[in-house]
Order: sequence, then C-alpha cells, then structure tokens
Amino acid sequence: MALLLHGSSAIVLPSPSSSSSVNPSSISSCNISSPFVVGFSVPASTRSSQHRRASSLVVVASQKSAFNMDYRMTRDFRDFRMALKEEEKEEERKERKEKPPHIPLDQRWMFEESELDGPDIWNTTWYPKAADHVNTEKPWLVVDATDKILGRLASTIAVQIRGKNLATYTPSVDMGAFVIVVNAEKVAVSGKKRTQKLYRRHSGRPGGMKIETFDQLQQRIPERIIEHAVRGMLPKGRVSVEVFN
Repeated sequence: MALLLHGSSAIVLPSPSSSSSVNPSSISSCNISSPFVVGFSVPASTRSSQHRRASSLVVVASQKSAFNMDYRMTRDFRDFRMALKEEEKEEERKERKEKPPHIPLDQRWMFEESELDGPDIWNTTWYPKAADHVNTEKPWLVVDATDKILGRLASTIAVQIRGKNLATYTPSVDMGAFVIVVNAEKVAVSGKKRTQKLYRRHSGRPGGMKIETFDQLQQRIPERIIEHAVRGMLPKGRVSVEVFN
C-alpha cells in the first residue's frame, strides 16, 4: 500500500501482488492534517510499473508541496511585517496629533501664557497663494517727481512696486503696488549730473551707439530717465519683468 499526499488530502494506493496490477477503482482518498509524504510499504521487488509511476509522482508532489509551503510562509511573514509597520506608523500619527508642537524655551518670551501649550506659530513657513496677490486688489500710488532727487525717488518707487514694505513680502512673488509718476520732467539731480551723466543706447548695427546727456534726454523723453533708474534698482529675473511694465 502507498500513501500519496496532495495538499490536505491523501490518496491510498493498494498493495498488489507481483502478478496483479493496480485497479484504479481500488484507489481511495482521505483527509489528513499533515502535509508530509509518508511513503510506500511495497517492496521494490514486487512493485509494478504503476506503483513506480506513482512513486515518482509522490516525489514530485512532495517537492511542489514543500516549495508552495515555503512560498506561503514567506508571503505570510512579509504581509505580517507590512501590517506591523502600518500599525506603528498609525500610532506615530496619532501621537503627533495628540501632542502639539513644543515651543523652544528661548522663544517663549515672545508668547503669551495662554499660547505656551499651543502650536509653535513662529516656526512655520508661509508662502503667498494666488488670492494673496490679485492685481485688481493692489493699491495705486501717485508720485509727484517735482524737485525730487532722482536716486532717492527711484529707490522709493522700487520698494513700493516690489512690496518690500509689506509684512507679506516674498522675493519670488509680485506683492507690490502700482505706481504712477507725474511731472517726470521736473525731477532733480545733484552736482554737475545734468551735463556729465550720460545715457547710451545702441541700434544693434556697427557704429550705432548713441550717447546723450541727462539734460538732452530730459528735454526729449523725460519719463525714460525715471524708468532707467527704477529698472536698475530691481533684481534681474522673471519677477522684475512682471513688476516693471
């Protein structure tokens, strides 16, 4: 008699004599709990070809069962570890939610007593959203350039159009106001700059350099003097192109 295991069921093969053959109808099966192969009780000299074939099937089945069992154990262990890690992460998230951020001792002088146990509002990064710099909501400023020194006037305008006077100032965002300059032809300069300060422009062709003094440009295009001074006080980049229009 031979016992062939397959999963949790066993197939019992009869033990025939040397002259008889195995009748397939005589094979019976039963449920077992052990996943191991028990083996044959038939002597090697009396085994028929069907028993030898069944013996090879037992060996193959045992190898496959061992492989499947190892694979299932590895997969179950991996799933168990992943579930354990997820539980640990969930516990850490709950601890973070229940425990508010601690305010450092050297910064507690900036808070009221009622705020010491709350979140640390100082050590948070704020970045302006699109709703914080809508062009239709920005203020408009009118500047009178009459008898104003060119450099001081240009620096004030640059601060206003960049928004550096605001608490929400952000270098990479246009947070400033719109500025309108009137009486640009009456702007003043100190010393001998009216005759010594030069403005250059080039047409792009050989010999196309044009040079004129402050006095000459003020008579021809007075607003270009203020535009040139303000543009020179702005950082060079994408934001400056958006700001200076």
